[in-house]
Amino acid sequence: MSAVNDTMFQPAVFLLTGIPGLEDVHIWISIPFCLMYVTSILGNSLILFIIKTDPTLHEPMYIFLSMLAVTDLGLLISTMPTILGIFLFNSREISFDACFAQLFFIHSLSYIESTLLLFMAFDRFVAICNPLRYASILTPPRVAKMGLVSLLRGVVLMFPLPILLKQHRYCHANVLSHCYCLHQEVMNMACSDVRVNSVYGLAASVSSVQLDSLLILLSYVMILKTVLRIASHVERLKTLNTCVSHVCIVLLFYTPMVGLSVIHRFGKNSSPFIQIVMGYVYMMVPPLMNPIVYSVKTKQIRARIIRVFVK
Repeated sequence: MSAVNDTMFQPAVFLLTGIPGLEDVHIWISIPFCLMYVTSILGNSLILFIIKTDPTLHEPMYIFLSMLAVTDLGLLISTMPTILGIFLFNSREISFDACFAQLFFIHSLSYIESTLLLFMAFDRFVAICNPLRYASILTPPRVAKMGLVSLLRGVVLMFPLPILLKQHRYCHANVLSHCYCLHQEVMNMACSDVRVNSVYGLAASVSSVQLDSLLILLSYVMILKTVLRIASHVERLKTLNTCVSHVCIVLLFYTPMVGLSVIHRFGKNSSPFIQIVMGYVYMMVPPLMNPIVYSVKTKQIRARIIRVFVK
């Protein structure tokens, strides 16, 4: 009888949350979100245009950057229409299938971005620690294969998640604490045993995001060891300056992701407002800031942007 009752009360949709307590001003909150959305779309599109049209930028580092821009555009398209729908039209309902599809794209694109950041760290490692073999190691076919590996890795790791989630009954409260669907939170809505989901989600995270961050850290330890052997102080700074952009976007990506993951897994008593703010930062800040960071800190891209706008 209990199983029957659970099934009878299974909700047909999930309800997404805007910013609790600020529903009356959602329409005003939508203005900065719209500006960030448009700016992120234009910024990443501009990066893609510049790299595509300038043959001097057809190098591994910039090819990885273009892949990163495509990934950021995918994240924006997967989430921002839902967020703006809540703020502008109070459209809070999302069907099970749409929610599962959204969380698949969010997590798979995030894992793809993590892999690309690892490959970009490898690019800097080879360029600084083994510059004479840079062209022979990071050949165009190999860079293309690395891009394909990042895509397949994200898709394959995340493909089981929506399938596993569809096996559960959802008879608990159906209100999610974000403007979009995440695996950990949807899993907590289930009233059946979710240990398989929990173990698989943790294993996927450890084998991708956490492993990538550890390898990125290791690569920069090796880079620092190489740089410290350079006698000239000016040359040290010049060499390290080629890594500043990558370090910035690594911090922008991993800091909110780790914070949100820790809150979901261990912060049961944390403020819902903190969870919501971290969710927005995790989803919106990296796509907004990545093109800005590379435009400001990379001389070739900055010069090309200036030429475009001057013309």
